[in-house]
Amino acid sequence: MAVAETQLYAKVANKHRRKSTSVLLESLLTKGFPAHIAQKALAATGQKTIEDAAKWLHSHCNDPSLDDPIPQEYALYLCPTGRLHDHLQEFWKESKRQCGKNRAHEIFPHITLCDFFTCEDQKVEILYDTLKRVGDSFSQCFPPSISLSLHSSTSYLGFFIGDSHANILKEFALAFSSEASAQADCHVKPCLKQLHLTLAHKFYPHHQKTLEELAKCINPGESCQWVAALYSRDMRFVHYQTLRALFQYKPQNIDELMINAGDFVYVDPTQQSDVSEGWVIGTSHRTGCRGFIPENYTERASESDTWVKHREYVFATPSRLFTRTENEPNVKLNGEVHNPSMSRSVTNVLSLQNATLRRGVLVMRHGERVDQVFGKSWLQQCLTADGKYYRADLNFPSTLPKRKDSMKNFECDPPLSSCGVFQSRLIGEALLDQGVTVSYVYSSPALRCIQTAQHILQGLKLDQKVKIRVEPGLFEWTKWEASRVIPNFMDVAELAEASYKIDTSYSCVIGISVRYQEFCFYLWLKQSAL
Repeated sequence: MAVAETQLYAKVANKHRRKSTSVLLESLLTKGFPAHIAQKALAATGQKTIEDAAKWLHSHCNDPSLDDPIPQEYALYLCPTGRLHDHLQEFWKESKRQCGKNRAHEIFPHITLCDFFTCEDQKVEILYDTLKRVGDSFSQCFPPSISLSLHSSTSYLGFFIGDSHANILKEFALAFSSEASAQADCHVKPCLKQLHLTLAHKFYPHHQKTLEELAKCINPGESCQWVAALYSRDMRFVHYQTLRALFQYKPQNIDELMINAGDFVYVDPTQQSDVSEGWVIGTSHRTGCRGFIPENYTERASESDTWVKHREYVFATPSRLFTRTENEPNVKLNGEVHNPSMSRSVTNVLSLQNATLRRGVLVMRHGERVDQVFGKSWLQQCLTADGKYYRADLNFPSTLPKRKDSMKNFECDPPLSSCGVFQSRLIGEALLDQGVTVSYVYSSPALRCIQTAQHILQGLKLDQKVKIRVEPGLFEWTKWEASRVIPNFMDVAELAEASYKIDTSYSCVIGISVRYQEFCFYLWLKQSAL
């Protein structure tokens, strides 16, 4: 590509295709929104469209922090695109599958140019203009390819940037930080230490060799177009965990949170000590509201899932544009970019997958529990004045098993809902269809787990052949510390009398008394640390 064509491409690639911030702000002001709230909505949505900002304002109408003058935090990253990005994403996926999630999985592949800094909402457009001007000034000297060399240690794996190229990137970051600090009146700190692209961080040492083998499948010289992108995040939730809702949950009590499937919820791990087992308290990213939600309605999300991309500058690299050959096509499988050559390399590393599994362990969570449908006060909803149980809703269990102590103990040891029973039996039928055979079943003493195991065995048509071995060691004992209450489980004799298929001859490995001692010791350690 000729120099003149390269310059033209860069101008077109980096031309703002959106309305200016002032036009968007005027549109919101004419709708009657106060200026500071309108600017907050624009900053939270990347100042893209009036529709995005209006939708954000509508969702946050009950947000108690809507009027708080809390700015967003911004960071400038250099992100790869093209085939190198595809190979990095393949590494992300395979490393997570083989070695579990590590710190690098929290953020997409990137090189940090300027770490997070705050900027007032009304001055964010200055950052956009600064990125454009500085990008234009470095477009001619930006390297057509960036030198990457693999570096590994017991807790870090990644590519280090070659010195000559790193110096150019540091000059770019320094120029952006200097102009942004002066023009937008904010403190922007450029990254002037060793520039790197992290592949894995804070992983178990015994995974190092596997991660290194996977990393060797990545060709750092692959064609790549680099993009300088400006991202933002909500500074209030930097040290929180991010959860993603798997299902919709409609509140049953005033202190519970409404969530839709796909919503993100911020959870502070230090604020969960007084929360009942199976519940978490968090703040909705979509609405800004706070409340309790069922923990098993969510899964862990990545930290960057809630970040917003504001603007980007594309560095045109003529020697590497349009170089994809027919010999190495990228195809889409299940909506994900898939590179056959990378897959072949990874397949060689993961040859153990081809081994036939003759023996295995199936690990399952319990089915839907009644308190996560009807709330923490579910038992009060279905007790008569004289303390007898009745079915207030079809999703309540038809009966409760008899226990020698108080029915109030069902609050800490709840049963499955009717849907939970159906789920469990359906799982058993699915396993039966797949020809899965089960020889032994071990269950936590929690009633919901016993019931799940029983109905799975019924679906497998093994309930008359295989009995349930009750193992207290399987119960999540750290949850006791959260609720400050130790569940009073039904004993083996009670469960057998209630028609559950229990192996009464089984001797547990870890008794309930041992679990209690562990719990007390854990509390003592925690109090001693304080």
